[in-house]
Amino acid sequence: MNNRRSFIIGIKSFRLSKEEKTFLKKYKPWGIILFSRNIKNIEQTSKLTLSIRKIFKDINYPILIDQEGGRVNRLKKIVSFDYLTSEYFGKKYTKNFKEFKFVYKLFIDKTSFFLKLLGVNINTSPVLDLRFKGSSKIIGDRSFSNDPKIVSKIGDYCLQYYHENGIGTVIKHIPGHGLAKVDSHNFTPVVSKELSFLLKKDFVPFKNKKTLFAMTAHIIFSKIDKKNTVTHSKKIISLIRNRIGFKNILISDDLSMKSLKGTIKENTIKTFKAGCNLVLHCNGNLKEMKIVGENSPLISKFILKKTSQFYKILS
Repeated sequence: MNNRRSFIIGIKSFRLSKEEKTFLKKYKPWGIILFSRNIKNIEQTSKLTLSIRKIFKDINYPILIDQEGGRVNRLKKIVSFDYLTSEYFGKKYTKNFKEFKFVYKLFIDKTSFFLKLLGVNINTSPVLDLRFKGSSKIIGDRSFSNDPKIVSKIGDYCLQYYHENGIGTVIKHIPGHGLAKVDSHNFTPVVSKELSFLLKKDFVPFKNKKTLFAMTAHIIFSKIDKKNTVTHSKKIISLIRNRIGFKNILISDDLSMKSLKGTIKENTIKTFKAGCNLVLHCNGNLKEMKIVGENSPLISKFILKKTSQFYKILS
């Protein structure tokens, strides 16, 4: 594992191309993330994940997916989770807590069952962003609530239930994407709230979370760092480490999102300089992937240690 590099990539289709196999053997990313474009059915996907693990000779090799339920459903060709949004569970939590616990555990148990069939061992869930009126719909019903305490508590259940099923988790988008008025896939959101407000609201759900992974928000908190998105901000990553207290592996959101204004090379280098542990690149563009691979360091002792802890969740 020591010779792997500190990045995660997406691939193009239902199986590895010759070029992708060569790339994986040469650059050795820490993990791979799957999308709907990679999933036709259970048999095909399990063959794909098996072929990836054969390259690395590691049955626990990290394979991630965004499988939140609702509109973020990478398994849509296999199973429908359309109405099972985070908003649905948030409302259930406040109206009928007993029913919430039963239904939410069932939802995560079933999701985990499908992920294991496919060979996926990390779900980039839960979304711990708050829901605010007038904000971009990119979060919307992906948020459990506008109440930080409710979001935090449901987040704890989410992490517990996935870990009990042997699936790793990624809290996102740290330290909070809820106030963004534009979609960071296309624009750079700027949030001008004071730190005192953020510490009482957006940042609260991310505190004391028992997960080994968190994903950054590509947004600017102008009262903390005028120039840089969280992903590229030493100040905010220091705040994540010290004020929020997240001490485990910090993964960038997708480097190919348009919120980040530099080249792929600049964005990769800046992400590591700011203090992220792993960079994420999703679009499957081989030319860009090579740039990310060339500019990603070998995994550190810290990542090695945390990856070993993650492997224990799987057993």
